[in-house]
Amino acid sequence: MSARQAGKGRSAILGRRILFFSCLIPLFLITASGYSRGSEVVNYPMHPVNFIIPLPPGGASELAIRLFIKQAEKHLGQPIVPVNKPGGGLTIGIAEIARAKPDGYTIGFSAFGPMTVTPFLQQVPYHPINDFKQIMQFGTFNSGLIVNTDSPFKSLPDVIAHARRSPKKLTFGSVAIGLNMTIMKKIAEQEGIEFAPMPFPSAGPAEVSLLGKHIDMVAGDFNATFIEAGQTRLLAMFRDERSDEYPQIPILKELGYNIPCRMFMAVQGPKGMPEGVVKKLEEAFTRATKEPEFIKGMKQLRFPIFYRNSQQLTEYLAASYEIYKEFLK
Repeated sequence: MSARQAGKGRSAILGRRILFFSCLIPLFLITASGYSRGSEVVNYPMHPVNFIIPLPPGGASELAIRLFIKQAEKHLGQPIVPVNKPGGGLTIGIAEIARAKPDGYTIGFSAFGPMTVTPFLQQVPYHPINDFKQIMQFGTFNSGLIVNTDSPFKSLPDVIAHARRSPKKLTFGSVAIGLNMTIMKKIAEQEGIEFAPMPFPSAGPAEVSLLGKHIDMVAGDFNATFIEAGQTRLLAMFRDERSDEYPQIPILKELGYNIPCRMFMAVQGPKGMPEGVVKKLEEAFTRATKEPEFIKGMKQLRFPIFYRNSQQLTEYLAASYEIYKEFLK
């Protein structure tokens, strides 16, 4: 064999070795990446979890959310840090959840308005079905129409009768865009009357305005302590069935308004979270619903506890989305 032929042979062998090892590198990287991701899921959570609350501090709903996540962190093994991101009828905070890295370290509150109603009333920077992973439901809202106790209105029919005969429009406070605002518009349309809507970031500031007699009514979730202290009066419930907490108060269907009121308080994260992470979160939050402090607190706030697991909530959200799509078209 000539020197030239031997050189060609060594070059061919070297080329095959380079090709062999270059093929191994991607395989190694994939394996290492999978191992790393798997390890992160097994060890999750390794540091605090941020929980986005799309409401300003202080309202009854916001207090219920804080109560719940405080109990859940006992079972998750890491602090759950509440992060208030109010505005846009809750859509600003909801959008931030959708944009979060799907590693389980940023999750947040899921509610009926920005997930099933608002997307059909205005453009939102997320898709309620496609951009989220539903984790679980822990409660529902007691939402309705309230007035000051010194108001002349004792019922919703009283409000309608006054609106028909008075040239001055009655004012009501509500979150700017969402189900409660829509309910009031639908009632006005059906009765051939007009209300003057006053937008607020949440029901809490609206109630403060009501107590200060700056507006006539509030449509939305409400602070039970004001009712029990004799400061506000509840006229009607925005629910599909009568409330256990206020069984004497009629619901909209009983008053002649066929308006769906599919409400929920839930936990969600961005789409793409590992199933192992979702299961750990679902388990921690599910166990929180059985904590005596949570049960006591929800009772004091007059929020019904209602549980759905991840799959059940996903199905309920999808069904609600289609119902409001049809109702609001």
